[in-house]
Amino acid sequence: MLSQVELGHSAPTINVLWKISRALGVTFSALVSLTPEAGPLLLRESAAKRLTSRDGTFISRALFPFDKPRRVEFYELRLKPHALEEAEPHPPGTAENIVVNSGAVTITVGTAAHELSQGDALLFVADVAHSYHNRSDNDVLMYLVMTYPETFG
Repeated sequence: MLSQVELGHSAPTINVLWKISRALGVTFSALVSLTPEAGPLLLRESAAKRLTSRDGTFISRALFPFDKPRRVEFYELRLKPHALEEAEPHPPGTAENIVVNSGAVTITVGTAAHELSQGDALLFVADVAHSYHNRSDNDVLMYLVMTYPETFG
């Protein structure tokens, strides 16, 4: 897969990018860096780069510039009805703080399942396998703050 991405014959999925970032020992944002100009930076929704799961049921949009490795990243996550997105463990000490803006989702961290609905938030150490499961007939919109340990990146 990696050789096809290098040759421009294939676009990597979110999971492939996470694996590459872990293997390289860099944050996810470091893989798709842009260098912004000095001063305020407007991130237009219409120009945002979206990372989509292979089946198109999970969409992640960065709400920060990919200008350099950083300890904190902010994402908008969308999960289609009945979709399941499984995430591999992040580097030790990585934390996720997620809030549900609309809909309801089951977030499983290790073996513990947590039911969240609109307005609920969950903070967890994400260095174990975890998943997001939309069990409803409606889209789920979530916002995620990912915090890496100080020694990472």
